Amino acid sequence: MRLFDSHCHLDVDAFDGEAGVDAAVERARDAGVRRLLSIGSGYGVSSAERAIAVAERHPDVWATVGLHPHDADQCTDAVWKKLESLAIHPRVVAIGEMGLDFHYDNSPRDEQRRVFRLQIQQAKRLNKPIIIHDRDSDGETMAILDDEAAWSGAGVVYHCFTGDVQTMEAIVERGGFVSIPGIVTFKNAESMREVAKAVPLTRFFIETDSPFLTPVPFRGKRNEPARVSLVAEKVAELRGMSAEDVAEATWHNASRFFGID
Repeated sequence: MRLFDSHCHLDVDAFDGEAGVDAAVERARDAGVRRLLSIGSGYGVSSAERAIAVAERHPDVWATVGLHPHDADQCTDAVWKKLESLAIHPRVVAIGEMGLDFHYDNSPRDEQRRVFRLQIQQAKRLNKPIIIHDRDSDGETMAILDDEAAWSGAGVVYHCFTGDVQTMEAIVERGGFVSIPGIVTFKNAESMREVAKAVPLTRFFIETDSPFLTPVPFRGKRNEPARVSLVAEKVAELRGMSAEDVAEATWHNASRFFGID
């Protein structure tokens, strides 16, 4: 079984330095994870450089660059210029995660909206897919994607998708994808299990969102890419498939989406 963890934060701040990151990658390999996408967004504006550094050390790791909505108010001209230069790195296969987070509101909402639009436009210029973070935006994330014609670019995926079946269908109808995290194993995640059963086999990925959202039975411990196998197993159970078939389908979906094939 070969697995693709399509969204993990292999950041030195999350895994106790470079040695900890490298050890997590090795454990993932031992668990059948053959490709990993290290997200260069979410640990401050220097996340992108650190994600690229991991991808440069490991041939089975790729990177993204972006500004998380939490960090939107840090998007100075200098920061944006740096991100523009990093986005063309050969190991960078997507822009994000980006979007809106009206749950924590760590950055002013107008700044979140402005920086979100900037990144959509950047991704379209570079013909790179977009990774979406959407929390409590009440449909505004999708409205901005529509307004910016983001769906006509290289692709859109809603990472860590926790919406309902109707929202999933709206994303798929626009040509987008959803990514299923370890939350699908949580006791109170019934709506996510309905999505996992209903989403077309060609339209979803699996992810850990490491170091967050550790799946059952390891809740309370730091998550890591090796545990993406538990997501595959749960989705397989829900869909009446083998874990191997889920792993293979999501491997191909993510590989094509990120242009790694």
